Amino acid sequence: MTLEAVRVVDLGAPFDLPRTISVLQRGHADPSIRADPGTFRGGVRGTPGAGAWMAQRQYDPAGQHMGAATLRFDQLDASRVRVRAVADSEAALVSALGRSATALGAQDDWTELELLLDALGDLVSTTLAQVRRRHPGVRLPATGALFDQLVTATLEQKVTHGEARHGWRQLLRRHGNPVPSCASLPAPSWLRLPLTAHQLKRVPSWQWHQMWVQPPLSRTILRLADRAGSIHRLGHSTATETGSVGALAEQLQVIPGIGRWTTAEALQRSHGAADLPAVGDYHLAHFVGEALTGRRTDDAGMLQLLEPFEPHRQRVIRLLKLSGFRGERFGPRLEPADHRGR
Repeated sequence: MTLEAVRVVDLGAPFDLPRTISVLQRGHADPSIRADPGTFRGGVRGTPGAGAWMAQRQYDPAGQHMGAATLRFDQLDASRVRVRAVADSEAALVSALGRSATALGAQDDWTELELLLDALGDLVSTTLAQVRRRHPGVRLPATGALFDQLVTATLEQKVTHGEARHGWRQLLRRHGNPVPSCASLPAPSWLRLPLTAHQLKRVPSWQWHQMWVQPPLSRTILRLADRAGSIHRLGHSTATETGSVGALAEQLQVIPGIGRWTTAEALQRSHGAADLPAVGDYHLAHFVGEALTGRRTDDAGMLQLLEPFEPHRQRVIRLLKLSGFRGERFGPRLEPADHRGR
């Protein structure tokens, strides 16, 4: 049985669907979420005509699985997005539609940062304000899917993007279920649901190896699966206040294999964490240092540079990435190591 429903989300201001959704998408061939191909300038006119697909599992406040849902986003004009949902249960349908606005960043308010940048008035702040004026429709999405985001972030620990994205694609293509679909909203054949904790536990160890997922990472994913109920309960609340997200990050870091970088990467996407920069990133500190000072820096230096912008440090990092700045590339480039035959 499949059920379907439609709602229209009005973001109340110019909205940039592709650039908002892009932080959720792991590579151009992500099997669980994908923006439509195309070039959209954005700006004050938004991105009408843009669209995206998203597959989600829905969990109740107690962490129980309610069902699966397919979401289709279509931007109608500068600020409005039509959301069509197909689900395999009424509870999943209601949950998916209810969370669709926050998944688009409806609760993400940049006003305070915009005022702060104008008040600071220095060269860096003025430049960041100009970037924001060019991209006024970019939001930080909050999907609520904390467990899924922890799994994908774990796959990205200390490996290349290519390795991580390959592992995610293979995991869903081999073990993920097809999404709910119906005649009025036929889902694309590539769209797959993220795995449940039970499904993750059933993946044979040799298949993790085949998918380029190193043993320490697969062990961490299985630890997450063991704690899935608690993680789903934490993810059900998508409050974005700095204090509550920081406390949530500390709770997650008691899980062996889950540190500051992984929690930041996950909570930026599940909870729209606006002040949780990813400390420990191979490239991020260098990038921020070069963008703001012309010189590379380390994690401590990055945090010092971002301190004037608290509690909006992740928003500032997002602006830096939207600016078009590209840092210098020094030293050896990380390359994937194929251990499947070892």
